[in-house]
Amino acid sequence: MIRVAVVDDHELFREGLVLVLNQMDDVDVCANFGSGLDFLNAIDGLNIDLVLMDINMEAMNGIETTQKLKAIKPDVKVIAVTMYTEDSYYMQMINAGAHGFVLKKAGKYELAQAIHEIHKGGNYFSQEILQKMALKAIAKPEENELSVREIEVLQLICKGHSTKEISEMLFLSHKTIEVHRSNILRKSGQKNVAQLVMWALKNNYASI
Repeated sequence: MIRVAVVDDHELFREGLVLVLNQMDDVDVCANFGSGLDFLNAIDGLNIDLVLMDINMEAMNGIETTQKLKAIKPDVKVIAVTMYTEDSYYMQMINAGAHGFVLKKAGKYELAQAIHEIHKGGNYFSQEILQKMALKAIAKPEENELSVREIEVLQLICKGHSTKEISEMLFLSHKTIEVHRSNILRKSGQKNVAQLVMWALKNNYASI
């Protein structure tokens, strides 16, 4: 069972989201909150795996709430549920520690897909957000250009493959893939897989 909390200051949307989540057999909605502050005040008493977080909330927005949550309980995963597609918002959320994004207009199937993918350690981004990032592609700096093998590894990472799976697919050792992974993160200047996926799309190393 995936233990979930919902944080959104729009009461009607929050109640509707809880209703949809309660229809999923393997999801348990432990609590819901109308503000980031109320959520953080209650976090010590919550045993949750994942939180669905609105971005635009009064008093404390989703970005700040996510940052504070990660400082307290870094293992709790965050999905941003938002109406925004502007990259300034979702890049800030990713930097704060979010593992993915689902637009508020998404259907039940996509929401379930995002929850399951992120719960098992992956990332999830709505197609509309990925398309927007792809259209914002920028030139790759030559001094940090990836090798052919690094690009191959990066593309497999973007498809959600683990280090073990990539090593088997490319017939390379686990250690070699880890070295490539480390070099890719260093050259890209990214800190985690979520940031790396967005960077790869922006720089035309991967496509949707």
